Amino acid sequence: MSAQPLLKAPAAAAASLVAAAAAHRATAAAAAPSGASRVPPRRLRCSASGAAAVEVRAPMDWATRSLEEMQRAEDFDSFCLMGLSPLDGRYERFTRDLKPFFSEFGLIRYRVIVEVKWLLKLSQIPEINEVPPFSKEAQLFLDAIIQDFSVADAKEVKKIEKTTNHDVKAVEYFLKQKCSSNPEIAKVLEFFHFGCTSEDINNLSHALALKEGVNTVMFPVMMDICKAMCSLATQNSTIPMLSRTHGQPASPTTLGKEMANFAARLSSIGNSFSEVKILGKFAGAVGNYNADVVAYPEVDWPKVAEDFVKSLGLEFNPYVTQIEPHDYISKLFNLFVQFNNVLTDFDRDMWTYISLGYFKQIVKAGEVGSSTMPHKVNPIDFENSDGNLTIANGTLSSLSMKLPISRMQRDLTDSTVLRNLGVGLGHSLLAYKATLRGINKVQVNESRLSEDLDQTWEVLAEPIQTVMRRYGIPEPYEKLKEMTRGQAVTKDSIRQFIEDLDLPEAARSSLLKLTPHSYIGEAEFLARNIEEVVDLKSGFKIE
Repeated sequence: MSAQPLLKAPAAAAASLVAAAAAHRATAAAAAPSGASRVPPRRLRCSASGAAAVEVRAPMDWATRSLEEMQRAEDFDSFCLMGLSPLDGRYERFTRDLKPFFSEFGLIRYRVIVEVKWLLKLSQIPEINEVPPFSKEAQLFLDAIIQDFSVADAKEVKKIEKTTNHDVKAVEYFLKQKCSSNPEIAKVLEFFHFGCTSEDINNLSHALALKEGVNTVMFPVMMDICKAMCSLATQNSTIPMLSRTHGQPASPTTLGKEMANFAARLSSIGNSFSEVKILGKFAGAVGNYNADVVAYPEVDWPKVAEDFVKSLGLEFNPYVTQIEPHDYISKLFNLFVQFNNVLTDFDRDMWTYISLGYFKQIVKAGEVGSSTMPHKVNPIDFENSDGNLTIANGTLSSLSMKLPISRMQRDLTDSTVLRNLGVGLGHSLLAYKATLRGINKVQVNESRLSEDLDQTWEVLAEPIQTVMRRYGIPEPYEKLKEMTRGQAVTKDSIRQFIEDLDLPEAARSSLLKLTPHSYIGEAEFLARNIEEVVDLKSGFKIE
């Protein structure tokens, strides 16, 4: 099984504000009122006394830290046992990389990011005198709230929500409490959530989660699948295999070519992901900047909103209602459904190949295939993948169909449905890893493949009748049909049929050399060439 992908930073992630941190710490200590604690958060502390060096973190360290914090919880194992969804229970170890992005913690954290960065944006608008530009120390303080956001912080937000009964308002109150100790920021606390509706915060939060979660967690595993299929294709490019159409013997191929088919299909879908633009809106309660215009009519609010959304690494959608209409989510999830459909096709083909004996499964010591039949080695990984892809596509399709539809401008069904973004992706991720495990646990059974070919000489009826057509022999199809359909066809009977044909000697000789093993057309070339076709550099990414 491939190792779980490391959490990687997206290319557009902003660098931390760390310059001159030591000087700012000294300034903050001097400015602290009597009795107040002004020690900067841990990430800003100097690594050596009097030095300017600071602890610098990769932009995705927060995700790793949050997972570590969660797993250290005393009741974590009990939580997994009591989880209603297997994503949080039995299979948690396979899907946990998605938790920092699509859990309740992840949503709260992204809301904090949007609220904090909006306050910083307001301080950069000259017309808004009430929020003057922040000092470097204040900027570092706000940045640290984002960088150091923890599971404990999220719990504090949930505690506030018990009173407000409103999740977004709870984040606003949390930030006001968090910043009240900073004299500079304390003066502008009421500008948190200024001019915003909840959906301004939510749509950007979901957009950020989708962009970072898909790029960081989903795409690397999807590319691993394509790479594994390419390896199967090239390594088995010369191994002939009996094809089947309608479940019946058909013209031979190579095992590698059949694997190459799936690699090409999945890669093609992967390229389409780069066409998806993750959109965001920030236009107030009904999409017209109504309150903003009344408060500051001299500000170009559409331009401010566009700049702000783009500063988060998202594309700006100027024509919205209270909600961003979610059309891009439908497009994104439809692509996942397509990818999953192809992978389901692969899983079922692999299941069939194993059933036919074309693949042997590698036995792992200690594993049990059946509780009563000791000999069983079941293709559980491909079955697991198939089942999870069914659940994933059901969820993703439901989201894709529901999200673009709202009652007039918005209702609570939007928020309810959006909380399930991680469910369809979680079951997809679980399936992808199961497929990879399945691929890594099989080996080709060449003798079984050869046995099937030796017993199906009737597949040569196709090339023989095609050559007969070339040389003008009448009713070639009908002659071969009479000889082969429902009849026992052997090597000798095929050779005798060829010998009796009125063909040029070169054509006859060529047909006599043909066997089910060699009748593979360009399958070997197509299998060996798959790595030239599969493009993993242009696809499987969202800019």
